[in-house]
Amino acid sequence: MKNLIQAGRVLASDLASTILFLVIYLATDNLYVSVGLGMALGVAQIGWALYRRQPIGSLQLLSVVLILISGTATFFTHDPTFVMLKPSAIYCIVGVVMLKRGWMNRYLPERAAPVADVGTAFGYAWAGLMFASAALNIGLALSLDAKTWAAVMSAWGIFSKIGLFLVQYAVMTAVGKRRAAAAGTTGMATT
Repeated sequence: MKNLIQAGRVLASDLASTILFLVIYLATDNLYVSVGLGMALGVAQIGWALYRRQPIGSLQLLSVVLILISGTATFFTHDPTFVMLKPSAIYCIVGVVMLKRGWMNRYLPERAAPVADVGTAFGYAWAGLMFASAALNIGLALSLDAKTWAAVMSAWGIFSKIGLFLVQYAVMTAVGKRRAAAAGTTGMATT
């Protein structure tokens, strides 16, 4: 359970700027304030990690760079269609990065080493989720108004990631227990 809570904290941290954007946008209907606060939170998270001398993962750094670039573009273009389509570009870039073999294993606890191959497979599943999200976003951006699009895509972004995370956790735990039992060890038998 401790590992699930630890991984949940990492996921919540990664989703914090998305959650903040959604809450502020739905409460104020102000795209620029919402984007600005999301950008500020992303920068603050990196700043806090640097201040605490914690390592910054490549995906975390890429996420903040993309937030800054896309947020700045939003301010300059004043085009809601661009704003609505830009997440597809972000999803595709992140999906391509996630195609790197074994990228996820860096985020797994040490005790998950016996199931690193399963982690690698789930790394590809995460990439697939990013590409599917990009396609869904294009379809919704071209057919919904901005407020409905923001609510639907934000909810999809949050719940699809939580769902895949829970499936991954359950599968990796089950495989780890099965492998530990077959090897006669306790490996990942208790999570």
